[in-house]
Amino acid sequence: MICGVSVATVSKALNDQNDISREMKEKVRQVADELGYFPNAAAQALKTHKSNNIGVLFIDEARSGLTHDYFAHVLDSFKRTAEENGYDITFINGNLKSESEMSYLVHARYRGFDGVVIACVDFYDPRVEQLVRGNIPVVTIDHVYDNRVAIVSDNVKGMKDLLTYCYEQGHRKIAYIHGAYSSVTQSRLSSFYMTAESLQLEVPEEYVMEADYRSTEKAYRCTQKLLDLPDPPTCILYPDDFASFGGISAIQARGLKIPEDISIAGYDGIPIAQQFRPQLTTVMQDTERLGSLAAEKLIGLIDHPRTTLVEQVIVEGHVAPGGSVGKIEV
Repeated sequence: MICGVSVATVSKALNDQNDISREMKEKVRQVADELGYFPNAAAQALKTHKSNNIGVLFIDEARSGLTHDYFAHVLDSFKRTAEENGYDITFINGNLKSESEMSYLVHARYRGFDGVVIACVDFYDPRVEQLVRGNIPVVTIDHVYDNRVAIVSDNVKGMKDLLTYCYEQGHRKIAYIHGAYSSVTQSRLSSFYMTAESLQLEVPEEYVMEADYRSTEKAYRCTQKLLDLPDPPTCILYPDDFASFGGISAIQARGLKIPEDISIAGYDGIPIAQQFRPQLTTVMQDTERLGSLAAEKLIGLIDHPRTTLVEQVIVEGHVAPGGSVGKIEV
């Protein structure tokens, strides 16, 4: 050996073990640097039973991928926090469809992931549930399983604050185009009805419609139907900011102006929606905190499983008034 010591001593020095002197560690590391040597990750994983690699299960049915504004910002925050703690992230193949292919759990084991974060999937898919119930540390974003860590936006408070804001602006005929069924949708829809009841706000059945999240086409059609009603709403809430663009197109096609003729509001607070004029009224979600908390909790489950609390962490957003909800006289 160039260092004049055994292979075992070199290994201990590079792995910073306590039974090697500091001088010897520095000598071995200096030689290693000069030779351009670095430890083999696969070999280290076999020895330590840890890969320092986290899997990301992210399946957007609309196939918008990382152009999905909301989750792109959440995952970017997750990635930065994971990397700051010495972890790499790898996306799990979401196209595992046939029974002959690996399940998500088997795939995660095969890749040697230390843990997995799950976001924007069909949380009722048996393969997802199998992964969640497996023996790999898991954190979910915007969905809650029993006895698993979940990082969740406060959708109940977000919708309550948004509807209350529109009410305080004088609106009494408020429609809600909500997203397709999910735990997020259920929370927002229940909050919408509860808040309306507490405000003594009447909501006709035809004022509540469904359109897929981020579907401008369906939001366009729903907006047309609302505008065609004998007694149309004065304000329309959309499932998310991106979908609201479809509503804006439908409103403009009628020659109507926002907010002079009709008011609108979105949800999420994506940057592109803030460029709309008048600026879109929306609920700004704290994507930075959602992502960083998900990473911190998952790394805690990996590194400190006995002391990391299994809990639901709720992250609040806030209403950004914008200018797309006009004030009207009651």
